[in-house]
Amino acid sequence: MLEVCKSGLIALTISTLTATIASAEPVKVKVFIGSMFEIGDNTGDRAGEFQHWFSKYWMDTEPQEVLGAFRPVHCSDAGICGSVLGMGKVNSSASMQAILLNPNYDFSEAYYVLAGVAGTPPSRGTIGDVVWGTWLVDYDLGHRWAPEEGEPGAPVFIPRSGYEAYRLFELNPSLVAWGVALSDDVEMRDSQAAQEYRQRYPDAAAQAAPSIKTGTHMTGDTFFHGPGLSNEAQYMAELYGADDYLITEMEAAAIALVIDRQHGTDRIVSLRGAVNFDQGNPNETTLQHLDPAPGETAGGFAETVENITLVGAPLVDRIVADWEHWKDGVPAQDSQ
Repeated sequence: MLEVCKSGLIALTISTLTATIASAEPVKVKVFIGSMFEIGDNTGDRAGEFQHWFSKYWMDTEPQEVLGAFRPVHCSDAGICGSVLGMGKVNSSASMQAILLNPNYDFSEAYYVLAGVAGTPPSRGTIGDVVWGTWLVDYDLGHRWAPEEGEPGAPVFIPRSGYEAYRLFELNPSLVAWGVALSDDVEMRDSQAAQEYRQRYPDAAAQAAPSIKTGTHMTGDTFFHGPGLSNEAQYMAELYGADDYLITEMEAAAIALVIDRQHGTDRIVSLRGAVNFDQGNPNETTLQHLDPAPGETAGGFAETVENITLVGAPLVDRIVADWEHWKDGVPAQDSQ
């Protein structure tokens, strides 16, 4: 008789727990921040892309495991959620899809901040810059051939027909404008090492202090380096009618496609900080740039990952603080 009672009690407990879980309201996500990697722990050691965001929004939160995601999701009581999605198109987009489809989260009105480090051409940017993406271009979708197999000096890329709907995304200009305006007075971090490294490049943009810019983010699984491929990236941006190429990164266009198929792209921002140049200086070859000697790296990584959060957080905070103005779409700037 006792065993029967025990079995009944266990069954009732399980039934009650299942009903409680099923009836729990999903987390209403107001802003989702996606980074691509963290170096070690989320706090207390050398910071990667996620740590400064974690320290600002999720220090007192519990990790929430999501089947299919690269790392757990963290959510604040204010509706700010975030996760490390993994590097590269496949890693990051698979994580984003798993999180979006998880019934524990309601993304129906969410905004997205896709934030990480990147490279920049020395003709347009410098170490420590943070760039709000105006366009996302997929670098890999098309046809390429060896330069010696084409016309001398001609481009070695043409778009592949059929990829028009997902090789190019224009991000919401109104949302980008909000991000730029709210970060206008951010004091950018810099380092002595980065300042010295910049002087190796003759370009005025490369030698300048870090600043906030806007431009095209070029998404490619290939870590392309050298002036030839940098020029090709700019050629692609012009070919597609996008803004100048300022950032080379590995995830944003793929993540945007996943979000687009569920909720559109009007609430996405792509925010990248430049930690390297996409080519060597005039006194080094591309291979030397790819494999620098000890002590010859760019410097400024720690400052750049901090800059990214400093630049992006004002937009996150404004969206959440004025949620009634934002939940139905990006408001006009003169309405607040």
